[in-house]
Amino acid sequence: MSADEVDIFVPFYGDPGLLKQTVQSILKQDNPNWRLTVVDDGYPDETIPGYFAGLAEQDSRVRYERNEENLGANGNFRKCLGMAQADLVSIMGADDLYRPNYVDVVLKAYRAFPDAAVVQPGVQVIDEHNTPVRPLVDTAKQRIYMPKVSEPTRLAGEELAASLLASNWTYFPSLCFRRERVTAIGFRRGLNVVQDLALLLDLVKAGGSMVVDPEVCFEYRRHSASDSSWRALEGTRFIEERDYFLTMAGEMQALGWHKAAKAGRRHISSRLNAATFLPAAIKKKHTAGIKNLARHAFGPAKHSTRRESS
Repeated sequence: MSADEVDIFVPFYGDPGLLKQTVQSILKQDNPNWRLTVVDDGYPDETIPGYFAGLAEQDSRVRYERNEENLGANGNFRKCLGMAQADLVSIMGADDLYRPNYVDVVLKAYRAFPDAAVVQPGVQVIDEHNTPVRPLVDTAKQRIYMPKVSEPTRLAGEELAASLLASNWTYFPSLCFRRERVTAIGFRRGLNVVQDLALLLDLVKAGGSMVVDPEVCFEYRRHSASDSSWRALEGTRFIEERDYFLTMAGEMQALGWHKAAKAGRRHISSRLNAATFLPAAIKKKHTAGIKNLARHAFGPAKHSTRRESS
């Protein structure tokens, strides 16, 4: 299978200024073998279509599409996958940045491992000012949970599944997928928080492998105003996480992957992450958030019967 071009998709609903930074980082790639499609989920800013019309006149690799109705994160991600045509596809965050070597790094990884389903390249975390940072969650990801490799390394099977269930140490917007493998799986419907992890584990269950490449070529933005941060403070994201982990524990058990099933039942990293948001929820007297976070961090491992809301 050839891997000589990357279809880059940016599902957008957010800050137009950060989106433009994202797009500029793609335009500055050292390797020209890419195509960019921005899929606007109806963000209320009338200047965006004109901005992309101007870019498309200068570079035929740039496309822009606006959804007639808001599809939500899961629906827009599924739409992006359905539009992919190149052998490789990446679904980038609308506020993250490629370094100039991104396309080179992932193409090189696929030349070395042509049967891989997905490549996780090296990532630098940045804040809203483009300054390199390492928050607690990323320190844990990169120093404790992420596999330690000094060169591109292939991972697969139960060991990979157990590792991801112990902690999702990947950075989804940085991933590059083999199109035919990822479109055969697709995103699970109804998930908005763990849709990325669900896709990865479904790929692993189907026999797909992941290549972890330590060469840094992606900058992942983490800032307090992000959707994931607000959902975390409310605790609602952890309701979906708990239900998903317990569902996966059952699926892993059915495969005979007992180590992975145990990791799903325990979901320790997810519990610890919830606990880190408790002080802020208490300080803000966010009653529903306190209940949701405490239940996830310290409660029994069982499916939700109801959802706490603010």
